[in-house]
Amino acid sequence: MKVVLFCGGQGLRIRDYSEAIPKPMVPIGQHAILWHIMKYYAHFGHKDFILCLGWKGSVIREYFLNHNECLTNDFKLCTGLKKVELLNHEDDDWTITFVDTGQNSNIGQRLKAVEKYLEGEEMFLANYSDVLTDVNLPDLVEFARRQQATATFLCVRTKQSLHKVDLGIEGHVNRIEPMERSDIWVNGGFFVMSKNIFDYIGPGEELVEEPFSRLIAEGRLSAMKYDGFWGPMDTYKDKMLLDDIYARGEAPWVVWGRQSQLR
Repeated sequence: MKVVLFCGGQGLRIRDYSEAIPKPMVPIGQHAILWHIMKYYAHFGHKDFILCLGWKGSVIREYFLNHNECLTNDFKLCTGLKKVELLNHEDDDWTITFVDTGQNSNIGQRLKAVEKYLEGEEMFLANYSDVLTDVNLPDLVEFARRQQATATFLCVRTKQSLHKVDLGIEGHVNRIEPMERSDIWVNGGFFVMSKNIFDYIGPGEELVEEPFSRLIAEGRLSAMKYDGFWGPMDTYKDKMLLDDIYARGEAPWVVWGRQSQLR
């Protein structure tokens, strides 16, 4: 299946890190978070990507046009220093379509803008390009097929360091607990959609508001609960946390590094 990645937002909450690059280009270790997400999908056999570009889209184009695997992989230099032989490949066999979907477009309109590049696809995958997980992707796809929904997404518990407050009469607090321990679930992205989704998106509409409301009314929206690893990169603090996990060699989303899971 093709994978649509929304890469056009301004990422205002992480601008403290850098105003020169779009959020999908913010690095974790040696690679942009966008690369980590694409590597995740490629591990499960989905290597045909459509990038919905917008704000500073040229930075993303240049990243891939000038990508040099020798900077992050072992290689051999021979034949009078003219021949480079990579000893391993990280992102071979990828196909990437770069599409300008507008500077200020919302997610729904970015998706609508790439409809023609999904012609012939009964189902496709989509992602916000700023969140990571270790969910077994075939499980999510199979769940979506069983539900026969027009759209399915990964549903996760919020990781915000806030507390849920249960209020009674006149402000009396009945209960308080960390959000991550509550039974509050949020949209974690990682969408599986059928081609019919485009019938529900009107001009100017955001994806998870009007279109998803229509799907709910028809019983055609589903979500798979997941209690495993899910990590967003909304803020600089989130980036530091993901960097730390990656540096310790404990990054759950690096499923391609687990030989037992290779398919």
